[in-house]
Amino acid sequence: MTAPVSAAKRDRVIIFDTTMRDGEQSPGASMSYDEKLELAKILEEMGVDVIEAGFPIASNGDFEAVRAISQIVTESTVCGLARAAAVDIDRCAEAIRPAKRGRIHTFISTSPQHRDYILKLSQDEVLEAVVQSVTRARNLCDDVEWSAQDATRTEPDFLYRCVDAAIRAGARTINLPDTVGYSFPEEYAAMFRNVILNVPDSDKAIFSAHCHNDLGLAVANSIAAVQGGARQVECAINGIGERAGNAALEEIVMALKVRGETLGFDSDVDPVHITRASRYVSAITGFPVQFNKAIVGKNAFAHESGIHQDGMLKNAETYEIMRPEDVGQGATNLVMGKHSGRHAFREKLKALGYDLGQNALNEAFVRFKELADKKKHVFDDDLIALVDDALARGSERIRVVHLRVVAGTEGQSAELTLSVDDVEKKAEASGDGPVDAVFNAIHEIVPHAAALRLFQVHAVTEGTDAQAQVSVRLEEDGRIATGQAADTDTLTASAKAYVNALNNLFSRKEKGKPDTAIASGF
Repeated sequence: MTAPVSAAKRDRVIIFDTTMRDGEQSPGASMSYDEKLELAKILEEMGVDVIEAGFPIASNGDFEAVRAISQIVTESTVCGLARAAAVDIDRCAEAIRPAKRGRIHTFISTSPQHRDYILKLSQDEVLEAVVQSVTRARNLCDDVEWSAQDATRTEPDFLYRCVDAAIRAGARTINLPDTVGYSFPEEYAAMFRNVILNVPDSDKAIFSAHCHNDLGLAVANSIAAVQGGARQVECAINGIGERAGNAALEEIVMALKVRGETLGFDSDVDPVHITRASRYVSAITGFPVQFNKAIVGKNAFAHESGIHQDGMLKNAETYEIMRPEDVGQGATNLVMGKHSGRHAFREKLKALGYDLGQNALNEAFVRFKELADKKKHVFDDDLIALVDDALARGSERIRVVHLRVVAGTEGQSAELTLSVDDVEKKAEASGDGPVDAVFNAIHEIVPHAAALRLFQVHAVTEGTDAQAQVSVRLEEDGRIATGQAADTDTLTASAKAYVNALNNLFSRKEKGKPDTAIASGF
């Protein structure tokens, strides 16, 4: 087993962010000038080493954004992309000229697939273009990066020749991208080892990995590249980019942080800004972050399973390998749902301010499970409504047993069964609306002279499966009683709230009359 490597002895991996360049190439992910400037500030605050701000030759907007970012960023290196053409390189050099630390990133395809079908160039012609483009860039900027597009499908011997030529021409960084997301981790790591071993001047350059996610291996390949000798990783916030995207910056950074002792590598990125950056990129591109996305997804630090929740309550390390606070995610979220256990339910209620006795807790837990079977998501407000409803009902002598309502253009009717002093009674009634029909049915079973003074409904949470919380106020002979109930069915909640108000009303009437049964008072 590999011995742990202390933080002080870990090699540093350069984090190269390409959200504004490769990320913006995602269909529909265009960013405005102002949005790019704001993102650049966030990336610099995070401690990102290199910000690839755009492709200056692509448009005037891209050029202006790269130049503006070059003017405001002082700590990170600002990089622009250029093809192996003089006009591209000159335009890029002009855009990054104001930068305190500027870089020209020039590239050309090297694989036979790209040489034959896109460039229509021979190996010698490609090699000549490498030398000319890097030389021109080096004469305009001290910091030049060269990329062999589609390196993973390039013949090894030809790749060695191209890398050697780029280094001799002045490239300080050599990027060997898995442009089409084709490689496996073992293959990608071996490619770096072989290039470094077979290129005489490889020690004069930093090697970089740039992986696409077509097979879902971008992050794994990037980490493998570091183990194979790469010391720069090119990635994007939320993994956005061409086709299936790039390696996700947040996953690379946290893999290095969490497994640094084993890998022997780390980065200078401060992960506390990760969630902020993720949400900003999602907002400006309109690309939502999938719920189960590593590090920044809504469910990344959420637990619903009773077994997991129990473990988390005992020790967070049982099911979390990093703290949500470390990446700016806030606190761990114990999601209440049908898989939640009694332990988590009790602790959640305590956090909400309820400390129930065992009997009340058991009853509330049963009702919670019934609610969880009806709703996909049980929110804190749902739990509050559920417990308040149970506390409001107390020891009910009238209970709703069954309710069936028919509503439509041809009229409304209700079939209702109530338990009154443990005796079930049934009634059918019609009304001007479904709620009126329900209340009329209650009146038939429990005759009373109370007047309805308030009927109010509001949704506890959002969504079509939200619980309805109903409040009912009754008045009789100067006595006022209020009832509340919550249910995912508004009519059921209405019936329960009305019955709750009746229970409270007759409880007040019967004070001082212990021998009077409810049934005889109706």
